[in-house]
Amino acid sequence: MAAATSPTLFASAGPAPTPTDVADDHSLFTIDRELDFLLERIEDEIEESGEASKEAMEQLQLFCQAMNVKVDRIGRYLAIMKTRAAHCKEEATRYAARAKTAESKIARTESMVLYYLESHDLKQLETDDFTFRRQKNSQDSVVVRDAQAVPPELNRYELKMDGAFYLNVIRALPDEMASSLRASVKFSSIPRRTPRHRRRHR
Repeated sequence: MAAATSPTLFASAGPAPTPTDVADDHSLFTIDRELDFLLERIEDEIEESGEASKEAMEQLQLFCQAMNVKVDRIGRYLAIMKTRAAHCKEEATRYAARAKTAESKIARTESMVLYYLESHDLKQLETDDFTFRRQKNSQDSVVVRDAQAVPPELNRYELKMDGAFYLNVIRALPDEMASSLRASVKFSSIPRRTPRHRRRHR
């Protein structure tokens, strides 16, 4: 039975490769596959001649050392990457905290300026470089998507009723509630009279 030969074994003339050379030129899977092939080759040589060849044993030692070099590199790489990842997370947390602190300072400063404008009944405050102005938000600060989830006492209601009915309600309510209802009325309309057609006399 002929001993197997590996296509990845070094057969070219020149200085013998070192474990580092093998680790540089081969992936972890290639080195592992080569080790399996060498073990199979050594078993075949022992079965045929009673001992393994010197070349096979040297190759086995070379690839075992190359495996150690490769695994050490992977281990160091993973350790460095884990340290870097942890450092990045710490930096992200630190910058997030700094951003939150900066936002709080911005909010406090803006509140102070608004208070100054309101307390002095000013609409704006101008300098050579900046203008601070009080203005209403262009958008609602809260958007309710499910109106049914809002408690009835928090809703705003718009009613339309005839004058007679409105007066009857006012008379039936206690004075305090009647005053509140009167204060909530923003608009009253006077119904237009339909013009009567004059009868033409012939």
